[in-house]
Amino acid sequence: MLDCRNIFRLSALAVLTVAGVSCSRTARITAEIPDAPDSEFVLKQQNVNRYDILDTVKTDASGKFSFKVRMEKGDPDFIYIYRNDRKLASLLVESGDKVHVVSDTLGNYQVSGSPESEKLRQVDYDYRTFSASMDSLVNLTGTASDAEVSALSSEMARRYTDYYRQCVRYVMENSKSMTVVPVFYQTVANSFYVFSQDTDALHFRNVADSLSSVYPHSKYVRALGQEADKRSRQLEMRVRVQTAEQVGYLDMELPDTQGKKIRLSDVDAKAVLVCFWSPADALQKMSNLDVLKEVYEDYHAKGLEIYQVAIAVDKPSWERIVSAQGLGWINVCDGLGQNSPVVGMYNLSRLPAYFLIVDGQLSDDVITDGKSLRRALQKVL
Repeated sequence: MLDCRNIFRLSALAVLTVAGVSCSRTARITAEIPDAPDSEFVLKQQNVNRYDILDTVKTDASGKFSFKVRMEKGDPDFIYIYRNDRKLASLLVESGDKVHVVSDTLGNYQVSGSPESEKLRQVDYDYRTFSASMDSLVNLTGTASDAEVSALSSEMARRYTDYYRQCVRYVMENSKSMTVVPVFYQTVANSFYVFSQDTDALHFRNVADSLSSVYPHSKYVRALGQEADKRSRQLEMRVRVQTAEQVGYLDMELPDTQGKKIRLSDVDAKAVLVCFWSPADALQKMSNLDVLKEVYEDYHAKGLEIYQVAIAVDKPSWERIVSAQGLGWINVCDGLGQNSPVVGMYNLSRLPAYFLIVDGQLSDDVITDGKSLRRALQKVL
């Protein structure tokens, strides 16, 4: 005979378990804004580099409201409370949090129930204080004499250096806290990043690696990792430029279809045509066959080599095209597309782009098509 009491206990346990899972997937935000009873506020959620509106809420007669937001467990999110265009509070919320905010209408607030939100409030406060002090100095320069402007500039540099060091110390001490993410993207007078030095790539990399071990699925950590990769490439390029041997052109080293890295300066030829192209463009693929192949057949024996750089992210597709077209010259690609360092090095604004190197020096000849290429080659070969 079935024991109904056991069935009841099991059913109750199942209900509580489901309820517990449900609760763990949400966070509750309550707020008190005594200066704004019966007023509307907007809750915004950060989506990497933009804000998405979560909802519009209204305070009651005593200036209070309550809101429940759905969260992914183990994936904290940045949520902001706005009144009109003024941000009143910044929150870093995790599933299960019960966050309580007390604020005035000017953005002076206190937060409880969320340790990460409390840390973010201090980050917010320090940045606002720094920005206000810098803005005040900038405003003073408008009516200052030359001597006063020089003194103000020195004071701004000192305050920036002090704040930068404070930020570096914060991200190093809190490398596993998501509150470091907005610190990395703070700006000075909306003109340049606080973390704007080349060597800051090391801070981005260290923090991105630390956070990925705690929040492996976070979109913020993923974006921070991409920024770390970008800055690391820029730092690597700067070091390479500073330590490179003196040559008459910008050197590069990229992998070919076999993965072997080939340096441009190692190409042994009197004339080297550097060609940047897009394998995804049908006209540029035709140009390989109709222009470059014919030129290569006519001038390779006379001292021409082609160093063709594909600006692409789909390396398997590029490799298939090179093989199918039988391109016998040097073909390289790093798979970074427009994020490749060579795009900035050679200031590529359009593709294809051609540069001719003759006897180790960049030629002044402007090459736009087969005719101009042949004219330039006829002069040197």
